[in-house]
Amino acid sequence: MSLITNLGLLFAFKYFNFAAGNLNLLFQKFNILYQLPAMKVLLPVGISFYTFQTLSYTIDVYYGRQKPEKHLGYFALYVSYFPQLVAGPIERFSRLTPQLKAKHTFTYSNIANGLRLILYGLFIKMIIADNLSGLVDTVYTSPEKFDSLSILKVMFFYSFQIYSDFYGYSLIAIGSALLMGVRIMDNFNTPYLAKNISEFWQRWHISLSTWFRDYLYYPIGGNRTTKERWVINIMVVFVVSGFWHGANWTFIIWGSLFGAIYLIEKEINKKFNLIKEYKPYSFGHVFLAFKTFILVTLIWVFFRSQSFDDAINMFTLLLRNTGQETIALNIPGTTWMFLALFIISDIFLYNNRFDKAVGCFPMTARWMTYSILIFAIIVFASVENFPFIYFQF
Repeated sequence: MSLITNLGLLFAFKYFNFAAGNLNLLFQKFNILYQLPAMKVLLPVGISFYTFQTLSYTIDVYYGRQKPEKHLGYFALYVSYFPQLVAGPIERFSRLTPQLKAKHTFTYSNIANGLRLILYGLFIKMIIADNLSGLVDTVYTSPEKFDSLSILKVMFFYSFQIYSDFYGYSLIAIGSALLMGVRIMDNFNTPYLAKNISEFWQRWHISLSTWFRDYLYYPIGGNRTTKERWVINIMVVFVVSGFWHGANWTFIIWGSLFGAIYLIEKEINKKFNLIKEYKPYSFGHVFLAFKTFILVTLIWVFFRSQSFDDAINMFTLLLRNTGQETIALNIPGTTWMFLALFIISDIFLYNNRFDKAVGCFPMTARWMTYSILIFAIIVFASVENFPFIYFQF
């Protein structure tokens, strides 16, 4: 009943209109004179995130992995804990609730590290994501106007827009909780330095990846089955992951492409042993990370596009728009400068976190870093309001 209630509410708010629209097209094809009405309701902010949190609690209690919580207030606090309520990370009851029940005192370490994370999160959201957002929106709105190079740049920009947007929110959430002594899980770990798609999903949206691993992949058999069934299990997880992101065929295609490339890379690696334990920043690591980034960037086009036709049109124009009738996108120099700064900092933070890394700096270097970030936010933050991308999920 709990699963039906939670998933039913999620379906009603997020997927009913998608299902109704596709059924109506099917009715038209078979000349059935009936139209399902569309629901005109606002999507509750963050419904996918707190739905998954309640689902994990129910499943853990059912299988005896978690004792039932008899205090309604603590359960409600777990579901609606404000730092990560609307866009994650998706926390487990067994990890978060004991911290909410524990007595906490303010400590210098928690306040310093929490503020560092919030500051860096604001920087990459307001400076990187927001300034790239306007450029991306301009081209995706009318791609036929722009030349191939501009379209290619925007595909590159969107990879960093969505990364810095969601990564920024996650850091702000982690930092806000840390101020109160609560430690919530890291959600990103330099994903664009991953050597393959498998590693990418171990570093991108970690809380969602581990949720699907524990509550979908393992229950349907995982890899302890035949090879054919394992392939199906992998594709199910990736397709459901895509559908979780939104009620649109583009998200399903996006998930399917990740699943297909994941399987192809696994097979190639098994046959040729191409993925080795390269040292960080070695030539092999850089080459494989660049390859993975290109693949991910191309797949992001389906995530960003409003429809399958729009995505295909972007790829078509990328190859075709080389004539003089197209225009070049005007990209401010500061955008390139701050994007380069973010990429360099991400490389520096490989397998590390900003608060821990900066905490090891000498005092002068620490405060110089803070000053640069604060100055950039005050002077170069976009004047437009760009909501966090993952608020829509």
